[in-house]
Amino acid sequence: MSSPASILRLVAALLVTAALVSNAISAGQEGLLAQNVSYFTNQSNLLFVVLIVAGLAMGMRRPAWFDDARGAVTFYLAMTGIIYALLVAPLDELLRWDIGWTGIVLHRAAPVVAVLDWLLSRRRRAPSAGRILWWQLYPVVFLTGTWLRGGVTDWYPYEFLDPTASSWSQVLGTTAVVLVAFFAIAAAVHLLEGRLRPRQKVPVQPVEAALS
Repeated sequence: MSSPASILRLVAALLVTAALVSNAISAGQEGLLAQNVSYFTNQSNLLFVVLIVAGLAMGMRRPAWFDDARGAVTFYLAMTGIIYALLVAPLDELLRWDIGWTGIVLHRAAPVVAVLDWLLSRRRRAPSAGRILWWQLYPVVFLTGTWLRGGVTDWYPYEFLDPTASSWSQVLGTTAVVLVAFFAIAAAVHLLEGRLRPRQKVPVQPVEAALS
């Protein structure tokens, strides 16, 4: 029988999937599907769904690296919410709820749910600090790909990454601040796991009595 936590994770995955599909359909109808899949928000939410489905499918057979992968996705979604609030959303939008249900799900609900679910679930082993570095690979690849694609198409998913909207010096300065924030939040996620997440108890196999 499925546990309540598994059912809630499945509901979250279905809701996020519905929001992603709805956005993709709308973008496709406008001929903007390529732009839609280029947003960090959509990519991090898709990773969240993949990890939920993979975790439910593997059950207790999850490999040791799965906790680190789950921590990475939690970190990416946390940054999705933070960057949206600080750099993307207009100030008057932060306290409003009339931004469409997909915006609420992908920008607000999913980051909170991902962090809470991750903190409340049990970890299987002690985390290694080295993962803070490899967690940055995806953001760096995303950043590089965004600038390369933007140089060809003259389109950037976020204004703070768009040198045509300001200047390269301003974009690089903002990017440097964002990268520092990425490392800081990744370190915070790593430390929180070691201090707040409960450790999963390994069942002890009974020892058979020796035959006399």
